[in-house]
Amino acid sequence: MRVLETQVYRGPNLYGYQPMIRFQLDLGILEEYPTDRLGDFSARLLDLLPSLYEHGCSYREPGGFARRLREGTWLGHVTEHVALELQTLVGTRVTYGKTRSVRGRPGVYNVLYTYREERVGQLAGHVALRLVQSLLPEELRGLEGHERLIPREWRERLDIPEAFDLEAELAQLRRLTRRHTLGPTTASLVEEAERRGIPTLRLDDDSLVQLGYGRHQQRVRASITSKTSYLAVEAAGDKSLTRKLLDGAGIPVPQGVVVRSPEEALREAERLGYPVVTKPLDGNHGRGVTVDLRSPEQVERGFRAAREHGREVIVERFFVGRDYRVLVVGGRVVAVAERVPAHVVGDGRRTIAELVEEVNCDPRRGEGHEQVMTRIVIDDAVHEVLGRSGHTLQSVPAAGEVVFLRATANLSTGGTAIDRTSVIHPDNALVARRAAQVIGLDVAGIDFVLPDITRSVHETGGGIVEINASPGFRMHLQPSEGQPRNVAAPVIDTLFPRGTPCRIPIIAVTGTNGKSTTVRMVAHIMRHAGYRVGLTTSTGIYIDGERIVAGDTTGPRSARTVLSDPCVDLAVLETARGGILREGLGFDRCDVGAVLNVQEDHLGLKGIETLEDLAHVKSLVVEVVRDGGCSVLNADDPLTFKMRERAGGRVAYFSMQGGETCPEALRAHIVSGGLAVLCEPTVLGEEIVVYDGGQRYPVLRARDIPATLGGMARVNILNAMAASAIAYAAGAPVSALRAALAGFTASFEQSPGRMNLYEGHPFRVLLDYAHNPSGLEHLSDLVRRIRPPRGRVIGVVGVAGDRRDKDILQMGALAAQAFDELILREDDERRGRPPGEGARLLAEGARSAGFPEEHMHTVLEESRAVDTAMRLARPGDLVVVMVTEVEAIWQQIRDFDASHTLAEPPLETAPAEARHA
Repeated sequence: MRVLETQVYRGPNLYGYQPMIRFQLDLGILEEYPTDRLGDFSARLLDLLPSLYEHGCSYREPGGFARRLREGTWLGHVTEHVALELQTLVGTRVTYGKTRSVRGRPGVYNVLYTYREERVGQLAGHVALRLVQSLLPEELRGLEGHERLIPREWRERLDIPEAFDLEAELAQLRRLTRRHTLGPTTASLVEEAERRGIPTLRLDDDSLVQLGYGRHQQRVRASITSKTSYLAVEAAGDKSLTRKLLDGAGIPVPQGVVVRSPEEALREAERLGYPVVTKPLDGNHGRGVTVDLRSPEQVERGFRAAREHGREVIVERFFVGRDYRVLVVGGRVVAVAERVPAHVVGDGRRTIAELVEEVNCDPRRGEGHEQVMTRIVIDDAVHEVLGRSGHTLQSVPAAGEVVFLRATANLSTGGTAIDRTSVIHPDNALVARRAAQVIGLDVAGIDFVLPDITRSVHETGGGIVEINASPGFRMHLQPSEGQPRNVAAPVIDTLFPRGTPCRIPIIAVTGTNGKSTTVRMVAHIMRHAGYRVGLTTSTGIYIDGERIVAGDTTGPRSARTVLSDPCVDLAVLETARGGILREGLGFDRCDVGAVLNVQEDHLGLKGIETLEDLAHVKSLVVEVVRDGGCSVLNADDPLTFKMRERAGGRVAYFSMQGGETCPEALRAHIVSGGLAVLCEPTVLGEEIVVYDGGQRYPVLRARDIPATLGGMARVNILNAMAASAIAYAAGAPVSALRAALAGFTASFEQSPGRMNLYEGHPFRVLLDYAHNPSGLEHLSDLVRRIRPPRGRVIGVVGVAGDRRDKDILQMGALAAQAFDELILREDDERRGRPPGEGARLLAEGARSAGFPEEHMHTVLEESRAVDTAMRLARPGDLVVVMVTEVEAIWQQIRDFDASHTLAEPPLETAPAEARHA
């Protein structure tokens, strides 16, 4: 078997709407060996992973996958199920996957499966392949390229044995899970948010998560939220200050004092009266806490234990009673748990060490926070507690005798929790609520010690011994005994009260040509409509009109940057084919999705061989439009128009075929009240018109949009119609469309690299990004309309190296028809082609169209090619630059010294051998 390629999809993608991992697997000779021809392979697999019996597979019932194994299925499908099950076994349950053969490539399969944590999912695929390989007959073994599933930067840090060992591999997966998956508290908040349709973005590896988008976002890390006061956290972390504030508010707390030496600790213990507690001033999770100290020797040991976790130590009176955690959220008591320290119950036969081993065999116990409970670890603190009760690890306690192993009841040290939410006395609930309010915490864990939570603290004595900022939820979500409590729900309620939005409108635009101009027009309109717009384009990310990142930002990462910005209240996202294929979408769904066109470009790459394949990629943008949203489609483009069958939300169209030429299907759509934007002929010229709900709303004449260059740039009329349909669907009024488009120009400042005309020289220079045959045709149409009556048109033409040969040849032929002089260049990134090959193919295409050799010049480097073109130019000429490095070339054009055009005779055309330099 060979892994040919791998991909991690972090959002909706070609294969599904969930995050997925894909690897392409070539079975080789194993294509001839489905599982029913592999002897005992299936039996051994099910022996190793008996939980695979629960997989329903295509039969949708337990045992379905085992049945497929018996009937015969291929190893790609087997690997998919194993990768899913391995993730479930280590605590990240996932269930959806699929395996599909690759068209035209026998024995090659795309294996896809979902994941919860990306790195765990990748390693699970790697382990699944190794497991499957290990079960094959010796003569059929062999596995190449599987390590591609593990990112190079952390591959070396994993201790993966050469020989396959399932337990060792599972141990690696568990370690990776503990290191990178969200803890139980954060995970519960994320799951509750997702149940409510609130989008989530993980912002780091330390459980910082964004809930919601843009200006409506909130953030959480464990139970610290955007609404948690820093002052409150500081107060809760200072136990002396906490006690002082609570005591001042009349809340029962133990007397105590901060000490800095063992002598001072002993003196204060005597003054307070035994028993006492020692703990670090700013500790947490019970670290360094020693309770029920009844002698100077114990106090001295307790002081040393606390000092290991902080310079200052508190000595306070010890409340006798049970340990309770009361969780207060938004001023309400939402859960109560009785915490019981780690312990064993004797049976009269086994030692304490043996009883601990049995307790740790409970499948609900794990390391850290990975399970409901934590395994008990034998350390010095356990020996200390046992010694005080007269026991050792070799003691055999009597039947029924409870032997405590820890002085504190923290779950992280092996304690257990019993739900007591429904029985807390109202007085105790009031004290807990007031304590949280006094400290100022929106989410607070109140540690109560009193004899019985069902009786008033004022009657029984006891009180609050600690207040925790960022309290853990595990004891409430999955108590050892009693009813689980969904404590994440009230936290989400406080972050997003009923009626509070959690999303901003998302507009996503894709297509072969026109994306950048259209999204800029849309952003311009929406800013006129009063929104603070986050915009991604091929030249950068813009927040409220200011560029914050330069470069091609049309992928999912840039989309997430905009959606993470707390200033943005509407996102306009240029969504390119490359990002979709590489990673999927950067959002889960959008409010308006638009497909402008599907033209021949980038074919032959990443499995996209035909226009229909390309249409399938781009249609994803309208497939994820939410219910109540709008899909905007180009009615003049057959493949785009066909997407109406899969488009989400309401469907709207834009079309150049207005008036009498309007197609019957589009006319019927308008008559039925549908939304459409048309370009209609009138006595005063072409006019852009919005139709909606049976009403006609004129916007403005096409020639009055500066970006259309007086109506000559036909492609920008089309882009303006698309932008009008998109912005109107997003809620912009017609008045905003009219005002914004009337002020939108084809200047470099508003639309860099898109039909920018520079007129500061004796000749004119037109800069455009046309990078495919369709784009060049649109550019050629404009050139014909603005062609100088007596001057020449000099074209600087280049093409990316990853285009097919026939596409480059076609570009050369089209250039031959548009220009009088050709300067042929190449991109710096040739993408696998040898130097000069792209320019050679362009020249060959131009020759095939009859372009004269003496007017063709090859200058491979872009800036030199542009310089050559402008030196060839004479007064009245038009230089057309098909640009790659937009900003640098625009600056070069502005800085060019054109004095030679007046002072020197025209340059002679160089001989062919000199031209091809």
